[in-house]
Amino acid sequence: MSETILNSTDMTPSQDGKIGHVSRSIRLQTLVRLRWLAVAGQTITVLIIWGVLDFPMPIAQATILIAALAVANLILSAWFPATHRLGPKSALALLCFDLLQMGALLFITGGLGNPFAPLICVPVIIAFASQPLRHSLVLLVFALVCTTVLSLSPYPVPWYEGEHLRIQPIMQLGVWFSIASMMVFAAFYAYRVSHEASLLADALVATEMILEREKHLGQLDGLAAAAAHELGTPLATISVVAKEMERELGQDERFKEDVQLLRSQSERCRDILRRLTSLPAEGEEHLRRLPLSSMMEEVIAPHRQFDIDIRLVQKTDGGHEPIGVRNAGILYGLGNLIENAVDYAKSEVVISVEYDDQRVAIMIEDDGPGYSAVILSRIGEPYMTSRTRERSEHAGGLGLGLFIAKTLLERSGASIRFSNRGDGQVGARIRIEWPRSIMDKPI
Repeated sequence: MSETILNSTDMTPSQDGKIGHVSRSIRLQTLVRLRWLAVAGQTITVLIIWGVLDFPMPIAQATILIAALAVANLILSAWFPATHRLGPKSALALLCFDLLQMGALLFITGGLGNPFAPLICVPVIIAFASQPLRHSLVLLVFALVCTTVLSLSPYPVPWYEGEHLRIQPIMQLGVWFSIASMMVFAAFYAYRVSHEASLLADALVATEMILEREKHLGQLDGLAAAAAHELGTPLATISVVAKEMERELGQDERFKEDVQLLRSQSERCRDILRRLTSLPAEGEEHLRRLPLSSMMEEVIAPHRQFDIDIRLVQKTDGGHEPIGVRNAGILYGLGNLIENAVDYAKSEVVISVEYDDQRVAIMIEDDGPGYSAVILSRIGEPYMTSRTRERSEHAGGLGLGLFIAKTLLERSGASIRFSNRGDGQVGARIRIEWPRSIMDKPI
């Protein structure tokens, strides 16, 4: 089931940071606003240093560099619509321009001795948060080259008139390592956070699609009955006309066989529509309300065809069985967890059902390899594909399907706990528990 979902949604992650056919991209308007913020910040900083503190600095060159960034922003705003999204190459070109502009401004104002030198990390962080990995790595290398060039700047740091703020080479080397390490760490962190957020968003979209599909399947009987009702009148007309034709042409050998076929097929269609019309009357209560035991049999039935023995054990305190409203999310979630247990079990899967006045609990146990410590700490994350590193080739075992199942069950009010079996037994254990009020609809 989980493997089918992965294929049908086409949303598996790729090495370049894409999720299926949807690439990581950034809206041009977002980048333009960030650049206007940079223009404002650079302008204010230069005005304070040159105008308020009266530090000597190459004001003409600084003004040209800031104006270049502003003009580039105006051109982009006029040329492209606000909703335009940048491709990876276009975004890389713009971020390289930003990096070059900021690097040049820092170069003429003291290089690595400038206290604003760490800001050269900003374009790199933006790239790793929004662009494919290989393009971001290109920008990271370019940023490290620019940082190295800054260490060679012959321009002094703007300082008081008549005083020269000299930065020792060992200090510049320390600043270079500080900026480089911060750049790499921040870039890696931004990429991981953004990548995981993308995976989570796509997995949630797939979850909604699965839930809608399950609800749609549950509505097909009603749609079939409505179609049968609408088709009843024209089919009755066809049947009457067929009888008239049989009476008038029944003795004509040229049309006798065709007329009889027409009438028999119209009668067959009426029988089919009659059965469709009777579906809601026969199964409406069954579809609307479902006892816990019936729900479990419905979930388990598709998996009994395999060689794995599935045992259902009920533990009760003698109270009445929960009878709730059919929930497509619960049916799908439990079915997926049972399918995973069957996939990894060696010979047996035990499903225990417990309920009392306060709670309803379902425990799924198998005699497979169980969960490794690494997987157990991350279980439930989207796009994990195996229980153990040794069985990483087992596709679809614990991937997007498990994430969807966990999400749907938690939305229904359940709490889920994953663990390995104890008491010397080998295998995995999943316990799902609901408050009784959620799983029970009083008669």
